[in-house]
Amino acid sequence: MTDDTTHRREWTVTGMDCAGCTAKVVRAVERMPGVRAARVALMAERLSVDLDPGITRSDQIEAVVRALGYGIAPTVAVDDVPEQAVRPATGADPSWYRTAKGRLVVLTGLLLALAWVVALLTPAGGGYAAFVAACLIGVAPVAWRAVAALRMGQPFTIESLMTIAAGGALLIGAAEEAALVVFLFAVGEVLEGVAAGRARQGIRALADLVPKTAMLEQSGGTRTVPADSLTIGQVVLIRPGDRIPADGDIVEGTSGIDESPVTGESVPQTRGVGDAVFAGAINTQAALRMRVTREPRDNTIARIIRLVEDAEDARAPTERFIDRFSRIYMPAIIALSALVILVPPLAFGQDWTTWIYRGLALLLIGCPCALVISVPASIASALSAGARRGLMKGGAVIEAAARVTHVVFDKTGTLTRGRPVVTDLIPAPGVAEIDLLSIAAGVEAGSGHPLAQAIVARAQAAGASVPASRDACALPGRGAVATVGGAPAWVTSPSHAAEAGGVDPAALSRVTALEEQGRTVVAVFRTGQPLGLIAMRDEPRSDAAAAIRQLSAMGLGATMLTGDNARTAAAIAGEIGLDHRAGMLPEDKLTAIRAMNRQGGVMMVGDGINDAPALKEARVGIAMGSGSDVALETADGALLRDHVTDAPAIIRLARATMGNIRQNVALALGLKAVFLVTTVMGVTGLWIAILADTGATVLVTLNALRLLAFDPTREA
Repeated sequence: MTDDTTHRREWTVTGMDCAGCTAKVVRAVERMPGVRAARVALMAERLSVDLDPGITRSDQIEAVVRALGYGIAPTVAVDDVPEQAVRPATGADPSWYRTAKGRLVVLTGLLLALAWVVALLTPAGGGYAAFVAACLIGVAPVAWRAVAALRMGQPFTIESLMTIAAGGALLIGAAEEAALVVFLFAVGEVLEGVAAGRARQGIRALADLVPKTAMLEQSGGTRTVPADSLTIGQVVLIRPGDRIPADGDIVEGTSGIDESPVTGESVPQTRGVGDAVFAGAINTQAALRMRVTREPRDNTIARIIRLVEDAEDARAPTERFIDRFSRIYMPAIIALSALVILVPPLAFGQDWTTWIYRGLALLLIGCPCALVISVPASIASALSAGARRGLMKGGAVIEAAARVTHVVFDKTGTLTRGRPVVTDLIPAPGVAEIDLLSIAAGVEAGSGHPLAQAIVARAQAAGASVPASRDACALPGRGAVATVGGAPAWVTSPSHAAEAGGVDPAALSRVTALEEQGRTVVAVFRTGQPLGLIAMRDEPRSDAAAAIRQLSAMGLGATMLTGDNARTAAAIAGEIGLDHRAGMLPEDKLTAIRAMNRQGGVMMVGDGINDAPALKEARVGIAMGSGSDVALETADGALLRDHVTDAPAIIRLARATMGNIRQNVALALGLKAVFLVTTVMGVTGLWIAILADTGATVLVTLNALRLLAFDPTREA
């Protein structure tokens, strides 16, 4: 968020291939006067800058970014608007040979080939001159970017190292190797760009799921309108075979909905009147009429994309450490190269040309590109791989999830469907069932709690009137109270009702029996007058037991925390197969999470507003995708498909990602260690040095891209 005196500007920046590119842009822009903060999202190719008005103009920022060698175009101006409210650009990357770096590869390759031809057909002097020309022409754009970065206070960049190495090689007469080094460097940059494009493609594919047009019903007919122009409350017609253009509720028709493009579910789900459907799913059977319930920028697909993009700002501790390390590492490598060049000739009378050559090779091998990209490449691939199943808001969350030792679940709406139905009505003596329902519905009218909605739905189905109420008030962890028919009425837990004299003593044994069957019982009463009991049952989700079994197989503990009574909680927990704690108020859940955190990392999975404090307190808070907006905003991630088995899948993905990061760091440092030694010993030369650096970068990137194909829902 920006303050009252700060304006936010955003641009689309093209040509960024790795974390080093984003760091270069951020550091250059942040040095400009009036810039409060600058952020770059690599996957979204988005630059966001908070500016003090009247100091630095937008065109000045654009000039700085272009000077670094990147393309830039303004997107939107955002004043005091949350960053997540902006929709991403979804255009495709151009083919590699159409980019500036691709053209440089083609040019340097042709020049190198031409130089070899000249060397074969002419005397030695002509061949050398051809290699010098190939090197100078190829390194010119790289040197230009190095000078631009130097002007902005960034002397230690890969471009500056390349320019020094190529220039030094020419000075000692290694023109052929210098030209080859320039070509291999250009190839490596193109490969990085291709890899970054592949990582972005998963997010763009999500955006492409939403159709561009919709059939809007107006004045008794339909007309085709842009899908992004739909507003809440409008009704659209969805024909068989059409993609659903927005999130909404079906108002007419029943059909099979293929949700596989978004959720991965292979079997179409039958949806009818009142059921929610989301943008991007496919209507497979019959025509449907749907009322739009979310703005286009806030539909399911947009929320997924937005969360993935925003997740890039939450960097993993490992990534932050490597970034800090690389800032020290690069000057150290330059100093080491200088020592290799100077010490042997000055101290031991060695040949200058030999040791200058080895020092330049050491300079290239020491480039930290592979190390710097090792973490963000893995994180970006993991976020893309998990986007359709479950989502974590950044690298910090992934790293924390990989260290989780215990998972805590809410009950209603998380382990259970969150759609309880009334199973038993037990009116007090002298009270009719219809009156019991009517008063209870009056208290609960307007509440979004699943139990309240079940009572209101049963009253409406039974034809009971729902009287007007006022002064409605929730009693956290206990129930609700409202003035109905001119007098207070309560719908609360039996224990609370018993304290207030709201339960007939003869009915308490019935409460026990119902709760032992896994039913939730509420008492309805007025001051000193019991009205009766209402029992409801919320069935466990079909995959809840499988999720707990998977967590156990992964060596993780699982506990259910619920505000429900002990007997109902025990029945549900026993059916699913996990430990439980019952009768917990929101503050009790918070205290329990705090205590568990002291024993190891805890992941909390919940869906309601009352879960928000516990979600925030947990090392990793995960909200159900159908949960409240408060829970989704508070949580570190979301189970977008509402599948409980996606909780162990998130942990599985996090563990795989951290394993991938460790492989990448070992690969990057291991290759450098080997070639540093061989270079100083004179075994390897300049072109092997750049090949080692480029090769390490490519190997690290390709290893990270393996995560795109990783299926976290598959048990090991």
